[in-house]
Amino acid sequence: MADNTSTTSSLEGRHEELWMDQGLLEAATYGDSASMKAMASQDPDMLLRTTPAGNTCLHISSIHGHEAFCMDVVALKESLLTTVNVDRETPLLAAVKSGFVILASVLLRLYCDPRLSKAILEKDIEGCNVLHHAIRSGHRKLALELIKAQPALSTHVNRMNESPMYIAAMRDFTDISEALLEVRDSAHMGPCGQNTLQAAVKNGNAGLAKKIMKTRPWLAKEADKNGCTPLSSAVYRGLVDVARVLLEHDFSLGYEVPMNGNPFLSYAAYEGHLDVAQELLKHCPDTPYRSTHDARWTSLHVAVYEDQVEFTEFLLRTPQLRKLINMRDSNGKTALHLAVEKCNPKMVVALLSHDDIDTTVLDNEGVTPAWVLAHLIDHAKTLNWNEVSMLMVRADPRDANTLYNLHTHTKHKAALESRKEAKSLTQTYTTNTSLVAILITTVTFAAAFTLPGGYSNDARSEGVPIMSRKFAFQAFLISDVLAMCSSFAVAFICIIARWGDYEFLIYYISATKKLMWFAYVATTTAFSTGLYTVLAPHLHWLAIAICLLVALLPILTKLLGEWPVWKLRLRLGKAFNSHLLDMV
Repeated sequence: MADNTSTTSSLEGRHEELWMDQGLLEAATYGDSASMKAMASQDPDMLLRTTPAGNTCLHISSIHGHEAFCMDVVALKESLLTTVNVDRETPLLAAVKSGFVILASVLLRLYCDPRLSKAILEKDIEGCNVLHHAIRSGHRKLALELIKAQPALSTHVNRMNESPMYIAAMRDFTDISEALLEVRDSAHMGPCGQNTLQAAVKNGNAGLAKKIMKTRPWLAKEADKNGCTPLSSAVYRGLVDVARVLLEHDFSLGYEVPMNGNPFLSYAAYEGHLDVAQELLKHCPDTPYRSTHDARWTSLHVAVYEDQVEFTEFLLRTPQLRKLINMRDSNGKTALHLAVEKCNPKMVVALLSHDDIDTTVLDNEGVTPAWVLAHLIDHAKTLNWNEVSMLMVRADPRDANTLYNLHTHTKHKAALESRKEAKSLTQTYTTNTSLVAILITTVTFAAAFTLPGGYSNDARSEGVPIMSRKFAFQAFLISDVLAMCSSFAVAFICIIARWGDYEFLIYYISATKKLMWFAYVATTTAFSTGLYTVLAPHLHWLAIAICLLVALLPILTKLLGEWPVWKLRLRLGKAFNSHLLDMV
């Protein structure tokens, strides 16, 4: 036991003797060449000693960017240039990673000595060489110097499978990428199966993509681990210039189908990239249009599902794609089935305007596009659902009775659903209505005691309104009283509302709506006649203008409140059926 202890102690002592002297460490840290030279004169080999992290004094000085110290210590011990620390870093690597570009450039000239040139190729613990780090940190001039000094640096990939060329393309450094392309055996791969061309595509760099296609055209057919090729990335991102470069060099790329089974035309449809689709069809007029996986959707199915109306219209007016209009997917659904399912009137109009549309196609469940509406009860109370139903009736009048029955059936189902929520619906409506009714009651009540013109102070008619004999004033009083009474009635109806009775809810909404409209009109009338009474004797034109403006207010309110319905009426013309809007 004693022998083992003494052996361990002696080993530790000898190991500590190899550590760098504290004085030398401080000299390297602060760039004190004079102190370093003084210590080296007594023991030249002390310059070879390292810190526990494996750093020599040249490493320390490189990390802190002391150029003069580095040159002085190299002059004394040139072998320090090839020493690596525990992270496998040479002094050159340490300088680059610390951002001291000028120092790194100076050291690089020293490494050009044939005896030291192999040290330039050293890779750190992450597998990155000095060129990886120079490009990653954006030191473009240094990177070009490294490529010229040691082209073999371009052949290395790090632990993430990143080549210097891939990093340069990702950083959009065209000059560096072009220099690396000139090195015949330079690596071009990236992580996750990607390559330099895919990196150029991501940046939309058509110029670099063109040069890559000239020197390494096979990269265009390589897919990453997700099955994404350079062309699929360009199409998905809408990079028409890049897509043009790829297709001009090899038009056959447009006929390939990515691993996920979706053709490039469907990629364009998904994002609505019209220009890319046009470029694709220019080079590949019969490019694939149907997915080979899952539901086997066509590009038209994708455009409809993603609400890309403009792209859908483009597909429908393209001669070679007319056949897509009635094509079924694996579930037997056409694009019209999907458009109705999405309750998208604009899309339905676009499809129904096509001469070849067939509205009677059955899917695998025996459902026509019109009857898809029966499965969308949740949307039955929306304008879109009702507009789509009217559009389907106009497209095939023979189905009018069937669709009317569908509407009646759906209305019945919607009513059943509403009965379950009668209490919450009534509570919501009464809360909002009573708030407005109380507000109008308060305003009209206050107006009755702050009459326009004020009261008379004459002894014979004291307390009588001054304007009492004027017609406008009498109209003011009548309309004010009517507004207060009707709004007061609405407020009390809210109190006696039976929250759990659906029939009462329907009656309640109808009655209170009429009373509130009456109160609204009466209030605006009271306001205009009250101002007219005061202004007419002095500013008759202004009094008339105010009356006209206030008279138009209820009409404008009605028009704005029902504007979506009016627009629907204008769009559909004779096909519009107000009875179908009962549920809205």
